[in-house]
Amino acid sequence: MLIAFLGTLILSSSMAGCLESEEDEKVIRIAFKTQDDYDNPSANPQILADFIAAQSGYAVELYPINSDIAAIEALRFGHADIAFLDGGAAWIAWQQHGLDAILADQKSDGTTSYTAQAWVLADSDIQSLEDLEGKDSCHTGWLKSAGMLMPMGYMINNGIVDISGDADDISSLRTTIEEHFGNASIPEKGDLYYSYSGAFRCMTEGVGDVAFGKTTSYEDHCEGNDWCLERDQYRPLEPVFGQVPSHPIMVNMETTSQEKVDVIVEAFLALNTAEGGSEILDGVLNAPGISEVTTEGHLGSYSEAIGAIPGIAAYFDEKYDE
Repeated sequence: MLIAFLGTLILSSSMAGCLESEEDEKVIRIAFKTQDDYDNPSANPQILADFIAAQSGYAVELYPINSDIAAIEALRFGHADIAFLDGGAAWIAWQQHGLDAILADQKSDGTTSYTAQAWVLADSDIQSLEDLEGKDSCHTGWLKSAGMLMPMGYMINNGIVDISGDADDISSLRTTIEEHFGNASIPEKGDLYYSYSGAFRCMTEGVGDVAFGKTTSYEDHCEGNDWCLERDQYRPLEPVFGQVPSHPIMVNMETTSQEKVDVIVEAFLALNTAEGGSEILDGVLNAPGISEVTTEGHLGSYSEAIGAIPGIAAYFDEKYDE
């Protein structure tokens, strides 16, 4: 009798586990940084959850997290199906934990990335990236993607720049920059030459010989600025450094089925066209739209470049664990 009872109990437990698994398959859990109260009700992520539920026919739950590392851990251990990450955290999630990008928010022009590129004045004697050695450089700021990580990673990868210092220490990047260039402008937030506009102005006003920015730097930052020269006074320097990705939506394919992923993708893409979608995009996601992406397509060139930066993995681990 006891053996029969134990057998029945084990079978019942096994069936309960199967049923729980089936129930979980009809729930989409979104890792999201939440707060108790919202000054602007349109920013409440519950609105997004309700929309995805209506579009998918699944129950949708918000899994509260307080950091990007917490979001990655939620995906790794199956506590959440999807999470929104910035480029650095997404790189860590992909490279260290095998997570995948399935969607990404759009930038103002409808794309999911922008292209990092260097600029010089049209009459500059700089003709190639190799010519930059010993020249004065204008960066957008310390560890900024297009203004530092992408160009330095690209040039280190291609043997144009040698690492000076400990290859496992992020502070070696500053030493590397100072050793390779003449004078390097690496401004702090609030400084005159900080950010994309500041780096372009730094080069325009002769403080530096080259500005590290993006392919659209002139169009983005010169309209209405009296410090700008005419367009033909500037020249982009080839080749480009690669694509800086927008914020992706990541998933762990080991804990989330392909069927559920397909449902998630379709539901999120409905934000672009369905009634109420634009308000959620603007209020909750701060984006004009959502696009379907692949991991390699969205993060590939970014990963290739920044992976060459000394100590970058340890830096991101520490940063996102705060």
